[in-house]
Amino acid sequence: MFAMTLWLGNTAYLYISVAFAQMLKAIMPVAVFILGVAAGLEMMSCRMLLIMSIISFGVLVASYGELNINWIGVVYQMGGVVGEALRLIFMELLVKRKGIKLNPISLMYYVSPCSAICLFVPWIFLEKSKMDGNGPWNFHFVVLTLNSLCTFALNLSVFLVISHTSALTIRVAGVVKDWVVVLVSALLFADTKLTIINLFGYAIAIAGVAAYNNHKLKKEASKVVTTETPGDAESIPLVSQGNTNTER
Repeated sequence: MFAMTLWLGNTAYLYISVAFAQMLKAIMPVAVFILGVAAGLEMMSCRMLLIMSIISFGVLVASYGELNINWIGVVYQMGGVVGEALRLIFMELLVKRKGIKLNPISLMYYVSPCSAICLFVPWIFLEKSKMDGNGPWNFHFVVLTLNSLCTFALNLSVFLVISHTSALTIRVAGVVKDWVVVLVSALLFADTKLTIINLFGYAIAIAGVAAYNNHKLKKEASKVVTTETPGDAESIPLVSQGNTNTER
């Protein structure tokens, strides 16, 4: 699933714009929530569905206005969305629900080689011939090394967040990341223009993130109250996910 996410998600950028890609990614929180409920990782509730819908609607509004729709890019991006959702669910099942004690570095030690093999096979049939046709391969090793380090840091942070919270949390935090990506791209690239609709849509998305964090805080607080008994001289509170979500 990790290889599928990398391959399909990155290929989509060859056909569609960054803004339209973010619009398609807006359904990710809902997809992860539904898959999480099916896997027994999340509890179905109307309130959570409403929060997920608000977040998705906010990003949809912010990305509204894409005119040059390439359906090949849409298929690639939606495939990447499915792969990402399944990857996050499987990660949570592996780290939190199966009792396997793997720290993030050990987990990447096993996942990365498998992902490399899964990417190597389609590369031989789909991309190698195109690269050979463009002449000798010319890699910028400094840029490639820096890119690899950034990717390693990103994957490590994702594993850490999932191990301390949930797959749904990382996707909600991803909405904030997408918001920052659009803002930074507007500063770096002249062809990216932000409008009132863009800012309004992202304001809705951030409001959904705040509602989610508030919901998780209340849920964790109720767990702490439930674990307290009159006979206890001292109660040990559960680890709150709310602070982690807020800081993320």
